[in-house]
Amino acid sequence: MSEEKSLNFLEQIIEDDLKNGLPKEKLRFRFPPEPNGYLHIWHASSIALNFGLGESYGAPVNLRFDDTNPEKEEQEFVDSIKRDIEWLGYTWAEERYASDYFQQLYDWTVALIKKGKAYVDSQSSEAIAEQKGTPTQPGSHSPFRDRSIEENLDLFSRMKDGEFAQGEHIVRAKIDMSSTNMLMRDPIMYRIMHEHHHRTGSAWCIYPMYDWAHGESDYLEQISHSLCTLEFLPHRELYDWFMDQIYDDAKLRPKQREFARRNLSHTVVSKRKLQKLVKDKHVEGWDDPRMSTISGMRRRGYTAASLRNFTSTIGIAKRENLINVSLLEFCIREDLNKIAPRVMAVIDPVKLIITNYPEGKEEWLEAENNPEDESAGFRKVPFSREMFIEKEDFLEEAPPKFFRLSIGKEVRLKNAYIIKGESVIKDADGTITEIHATYDPESLSGSGSEASQRKVSGTLHWVSAPHALPAEVRLYDRLFLDESPDTHKGKDFLDFVNPDSVVRRIW
Repeated sequence: MSEEKSLNFLEQIIEDDLKNGLPKEKLRFRFPPEPNGYLHIWHASSIALNFGLGESYGAPVNLRFDDTNPEKEEQEFVDSIKRDIEWLGYTWAEERYASDYFQQLYDWTVALIKKGKAYVDSQSSEAIAEQKGTPTQPGSHSPFRDRSIEENLDLFSRMKDGEFAQGEHIVRAKIDMSSTNMLMRDPIMYRIMHEHHHRTGSAWCIYPMYDWAHGESDYLEQISHSLCTLEFLPHRELYDWFMDQIYDDAKLRPKQREFARRNLSHTVVSKRKLQKLVKDKHVEGWDDPRMSTISGMRRRGYTAASLRNFTSTIGIAKRENLINVSLLEFCIREDLNKIAPRVMAVIDPVKLIITNYPEGKEEWLEAENNPEDESAGFRKVPFSREMFIEKEDFLEEAPPKFFRLSIGKEVRLKNAYIIKGESVIKDADGTITEIHATYDPESLSGSGSEASQRKVSGTLHWVSAPHALPAEVRLYDRLFLDESPDTHKGKDFLDFVNPDSVVRRIW
């Protein structure tokens, strides 16, 4: 890490750890998505953070799937997550799964039961919730909290063997029902789920909870810094308690640290809400170009470089805030402006006839592929007597500051000639069906002639009518009309869906 670089607070934590004796070769990071949906824009930020730290420090970064809930997880999501990370330009050191550690987690749980630090609770979820207490009132003990070690071991073994129905028993850590941190009040470690797992099949019917699997997976992989969003700050105390129970001081002890989740205006990033958009057919799928998913943004035309630049621009913070989507849009415009080859298309066409251009004649004119990149070269575009321009680029009677085509006014056709509006033809309803113009044959763009250097009020894009290809054009707008659609009490975020978020034009 360069000393000249301004460090964010997470980098400063790492630098302090290195100064305090952590060997640099012990640094290891991870990105731990749950495969229950497609990655979205804020996952891109977390990916960039962890893999960026890996690049900065020359440290490995694991991709670990938190696959502890078979009810919601699918191989489709695993594949899409890997595809998105690779597309963003990152390579993981090892591909791991929480399910790799199911046996070890089970064995550790048995050890905790033997130490009297975990027990099988046979109450209903409603009873457990009632005993939990409130942030200002302590909870009460389960009547099963003092079960004998022998009975707990027997029940836990039978839970594993599938003897019980879902919800009949759970395993809880025995910590402190009076803790001010509600998460420390005998949290659940295991629950019964008779569901097919995408990797282990039906081998297991008990599954560890996130808080039990997360830190222990970090420990098994020897992750040095487990970076989570701020919502997991209250979980850190439990992360450390679980770590205390299994930690061997001959090994590296992971530490959890938190950073703020950013919110993007005019969209939602909750997987549950994204899934509802898909399920209720407000969008066409997880990769719909209006979605905040990485696959949707890729399909819309966002580049990996633009997303990486966006995550770098917003940085890492300790407080949550709302990022305006216009910043994201700026990042993609900036990147595309440098790399995108230019083409011309007319979306809402009206025919333009150059009356003094010879009928049957056509020319192939040179056009820059990218004015920002000389190495992109040139392409040939056809020019003819009849062409299409945008309807909005013509007014029969134009106001003084209208810098496009009108009667008696000159404009340049991009990469071609200067034309002058002469007349129009209208249908019975008064709608303009043809614009007639004349061109100056000496004004070809780039020819160096005196006429070509004449200043005109504007430049229009166009398509030669005989060479035009039919196309379906989809114009995408923001998916939500409100900048923060899921923050209104008493209102469904779907109330703010933009009914005109996509407009299709076919011609």
